[in-house]
Amino acid sequence: MKGLFNLHDKVALVTGATHGLGMAMAKALAKCGATLLINGNTPEKMDSALAQYSEDNIEAHGFLFDVTNEGLVDQKIGEIEEKFGGVDILINNAGMILRQAALDMSVEDFRKVVEVDLVSPFILSKRVAKKMREKGSGKIINICSMMSELGRDNVAAYAAAKGGLKMLTRNLATEWAPYNIQVNGIGPGYFATDQTAPIRVEGHPFNEFIINRTPAGRWGNPEDLVGVTVFLASSASDFVNGQIIYVDGGILATIGKPY
Repeated sequence: MKGLFNLHDKVALVTGATHGLGMAMAKALAKCGATLLINGNTPEKMDSALAQYSEDNIEAHGFLFDVTNEGLVDQKIGEIEEKFGGVDILINNAGMILRQAALDMSVEDFRKVVEVDLVSPFILSKRVAKKMREKGSGKIINICSMMSELGRDNVAAYAAAKGGLKMLTRNLATEWAPYNIQVNGIGPGYFATDQTAPIRVEGHPFNEFIINRTPAGRWGNPEDLVGVTVFLASSASDFVNGQIIYVDGGILATIGKPY
């Protein structure tokens, strides 16, 4: 059974893995034996992240590039293929959110969010899939969201992009299944990260809302994503394709936390 989740001899690239959930997922892959490549676009954050990986006894190879720049992506993946032989596992985690009312949002800002959250996964997936097709195997994991399923005020661009990412996942899974490439998604719920720290304090209305709305009665911890990440990256999921697995403490399963 342990062999099902063994990632030795696999090369994993995780975008946006200099912090938060991306870092948690990346560490999980490395601890299961994968050669770990992480992407970021800020030198300072990359240096800090590599130091954190090192402190956890994980060797990570950093690659700085803008995931929305097709030419640069092509160049960097080429370098990776030359040095590591290609990407066996891709996690499209890099993303952004702009919280703003739709009536106040510029079309330029809307497009920017869609470029990062939807177009970049297409760019990366298309590029790495060429080598995956040659090898006859590959795993692509897109980080979706509960906003792939639900609407909410002030996140129109983000929700539109994540909804599109859900359908991109299903379509790429359909097209690339004959090459033994599995394309799946993970939809995190509300997680305890540095970004959510200000609204997770006791007494904050949103903190109370999330705890009361979630059947599990708590925010997710980054470690809660580890199991599903390794599952979708490993041979254990070889017949799982085009699926979005929501890790949300049960929010999408109910209209509200039972009294």
